[in-house]
Amino acid sequence: MTSNAPIAKRRTAPDATGVPVTLRGVRRAFGRTTALDGLDLDFAPGELVALLGPSGCGKTTALRILAGFETADEGEVLMDGEDVADVPANRRDIGMVFQSYSLFPNMTAAENVGYGMRVRGAGRRERRERAAELLALVGLPGREGHYPHQLSGGQQQRVALARALAVRPRVLLFDEPLSALDAKVRLQLREEIRRIQLESGITTVFVTHDQEEALSLADRVAVMRDGRLEQCAPPAELYARPATPFVAEFVGTMNRIPGTVRGGGEVEALGRRLPVHGSAPAEGTEVDVLLRPEEIAVRAAADGTATVQVATFLGGLTRLGLRTEAGLEVKADLPSREAAALAPGARCTLVPHDGAVLVADRSAAG
Repeated sequence: MTSNAPIAKRRTAPDATGVPVTLRGVRRAFGRTTALDGLDLDFAPGELVALLGPSGCGKTTALRILAGFETADEGEVLMDGEDVADVPANRRDIGMVFQSYSLFPNMTAAENVGYGMRVRGAGRRERRERAAELLALVGLPGREGHYPHQLSGGQQQRVALARALAVRPRVLLFDEPLSALDAKVRLQLREEIRRIQLESGITTVFVTHDQEEALSLADRVAVMRDGRLEQCAPPAELYARPATPFVAEFVGTMNRIPGTVRGGGEVEALGRRLPVHGSAPAEGTEVDVLLRPEEIAVRAAADGTATVQVATFLGGLTRLGLRTEAGLEVKADLPSREAAALAPGARCTLVPHDGAVLVADRSAAG
């Protein structure tokens, strides 16, 4: 099942330069390995879409085809309605930021930023002024004369971002640009990328394997698996209403609770009958009910059928690790005030929420 949901209206800068981008029926194989299997995906003008998925899902191949570094075996690549499948990478008006920075070591920060402009024939003064403007935009004012070896990893990546923006691209592509940075710098630069993208209004595609990064940055997240699109939706929708069991378990933490399908489109799990989201399997089918940690209430009870194994304090929330008498491992998130009464060793009962639940084939567990 795939989903490429319509995009909610979003705020962009008045001088937004983004253009619509479309991948339609894109296929790419390397020998006997299919990297993309008929990928359909639309990007709205000024939108930031994160391509998320496990290694080998095809997200980087999709990005390289957009950039012009790879050629699709089949399908269309449209930018502002124009098919650019046969247009060379250097003529697509695309800016790209790589994981490895890829700065020229013998050039200063300003020279690196202005390199693309120089190739396009811009004068020295224009390049110098544009470089100073962009280096200030990415938080590096006064570093124009610094060489890459004089800058930290995070600063080098900011220079790489400024270089990508210098040529005023129609589309901006990021290939896991933050994965080589430490956690604090990664967070800071993530916020800077989002701020700059919103101000510039450039259509942006961001490839990452980090779900937190994708959910915090993007207008929509496209989850990919085996070269296909599983679901594309705003982060909140993706988390709360996953279209498939794969999306449910890949995005965020998910419990698999054994259940049995009953009549009326319901499933019985943890002693309760719950409505099934979507089509329910045949009555009597043994399934796994997918419940997030916050969808399970935990109540202290001396005769309860579960025991608290561990409590992890996370600020306003505490995550409890529980084990039922049947040996089932369950995670539940509670407000820390409530969790204070449930120390490791405490007996309790588990109560699922009342909403509709997604169910998965029991044989697909693990």
